[in-house]
Amino acid sequence: MTQGSTVETLVSGSFAALRTTFDGRFWLVAVLATLGSLLLLGVPTAVIPNPFFIRMTPTETFNVIVWLASAPLVGLLAATYVRPPGHGLGHPRDEAGAGRATVGGVAAYLAIGCPICNKVVVAALGVSGALSVFAPIQPLIGAASVALLGTTLAWRLRARARRCERCAV
Repeated sequence: MTQGSTVETLVSGSFAALRTTFDGRFWLVAVLATLGSLLLLGVPTAVIPNPFFIRMTPTETFNVIVWLASAPLVGLLAATYVRPPGHGLGHPRDEAGAGRATVGGVAAYLAIGCPICNKVVVAALGVSGALSVFAPIQPLIGAASVALLGTTLAWRLRARARRCERCAV
């Protein structure tokens, strides 16, 4: 057996184990959390035009890209907290990654939002600082957010695929 086929066998075995944990509840939570995060990120940042929030700067392409990339990641991350079928009581590690998911979501919000509508940024840097310092780093914050959400999702899915034997009923 070659090295390549061993790796392929391990990857396909892990994916098969992971696939067995995706039940209807997982996908329902993933879809609902994705829709919820689209609204929770899109309405207050006015990426979705609405009468409640008005952007002082126009929505840029990267705002929409970060919004559309982070919402499904947040939805899938939320679904990883749904206990897989066949698991009994929770394990202390079932909640791992929640802090990283929260930081990723907050960073996505900061990356998507209008720089001069963010009162904390304006209080710290002033309006000119928000436009000249904070606005140029928003795409970097967005990229870091999507990367953090993606790696946290991969980590949680890998842990879900490994399913600890003592947790199973």
